[in-house]
Amino acid sequence: MNVLRSFALMAGLLLVAGCGHGSYHHGGGHGDRMGHGSDPGKEVMAAVEKSVQDPDKAKRVQEALKEIMEEAKQSYKQNREFHRKLYELNASYTATPEEFTKILDDLNNNRRRTGAKILATRFKIKDMLTAEEWKTFTDNLNAARARYRHGHEAAEGKDGKKDSY
Repeated sequence: MNVLRSFALMAGLLLVAGCGHGSYHHGGGHGDRMGHGSDPGKEVMAAVEKSVQDPDKAKRVQEALKEIMEEAKQSYKQNREFHRKLYELNASYTATPEEFTKILDDLNNNRRRTGAKILATRFKIKDMLTAEEWKTFTDNLNAARARYRHGHEAAEGKDGKKDSY
C-alpha cells in the first residue's frame, strides 16, 4: 500500500512539474512569451497611451502595470527555483513524500500569493479608468495578444468573431 501511495505521488508530481509551467518553456525565456524579439511591456504601455487621454492617469496606470509585470517576473523566478528543488528531490532515492508535499505546498502558496497581488492591482487599475477607457484598453491588449498566439486561435470578441490580427 505504501509503494502504491508513493507511486501515485510520484506520478502526480511529474504531471504537475511537467505541465504546471506551460508557456514558460515553449517560447524560450520569460520575456519571449508574447512574441519573439518583441517587448510585451512596451506594447502594454502603448495600449495604455492609446486608451487613456489624461497623461497623469496614464502614468499611474502604467506604474501599476509595471508592478504586475515585476510580480510576474519574480513569481516566474521563484517557480523555477521550486521546480529545481523538485527535480533534485526526484533524483534522490531517499526522498520522502513529505519532502515533495512541502515543496508543492510552498509552490502553490507562492502562486496563490502572486495571483492575489496581481488581481488586487488589476482592480486598482480598473478603478482608475472609466468604463470606456477600460474597454478600449482591454480591446487593445486583446488585439496585441492575438498577434502572438503562435498557432492558437485568435481571441474571440463579444460578437463571437475572431480578431483579424
